[in-house]
Amino acid sequence: MEHTAALPEAFPHIRIVMGMVIGLGVTRLLSGVARIIQHPKQYPLYPVHLAWVVSLLLMLVHYWWWEFGLFSVHQWTFGIYLFIVSYAIALFLLCALLFPDSMQDYTSYKDYFLARRAWFFGLLAATYGLDIVDTLIKGSEHFARFGTEYLLRTPLFIALCAVAIATRNMYFHVAFVVFALVYQISWIFRLFDTIA
Repeated sequence: MEHTAALPEAFPHIRIVMGMVIGLGVTRLLSGVARIIQHPKQYPLYPVHLAWVVSLLLMLVHYWWWEFGLFSVHQWTFGIYLFIVSYAIALFLLCALLFPDSMQDYTSYKDYFLARRAWFFGLLAATYGLDIVDTLIKGSEHFARFGTEYLLRTPLFIALCAVAIATRNMYFHVAFVVFALVYQISWIFRLFDTIA
């Protein structure tokens, strides 16, 4: 029995499945923002929470863009496919954590976000780890393209996530999300502006 699939047949199929999961994440974020616009006084807003919403929306759009690099994968296995779908599911779960089905147990978005920060930042840290595997799947040449910066960036963000889990300090959370957003935008335009 054949356990691998050739590129021409596999890649479009996998991209459709990834797109469905990422689309659910985008829908979750946009529905949450629409709910805030529709009922602005229902729950007090928290700028850090909103900044992570922006960051995650950008991450989802970027994920769809950078996964075009999977075109270079010449043999697909179920394991690789399962990994890619699992990565997309992790991103969706981050979206679900930012906008829960109900806020009735919380007084504000700040109260909710800080109460669920271990889940959010734990999963965010996991996505940085998943990104390493994703990058390796695309080949050693692709991995090398990011240089030393990539090898420093990933453990730094995982460490910052660990601190975010441990602290409720407002200054740290503001600084972390601002740094993450600025770096994310810089990373995209420096290394992913054009698909190569």
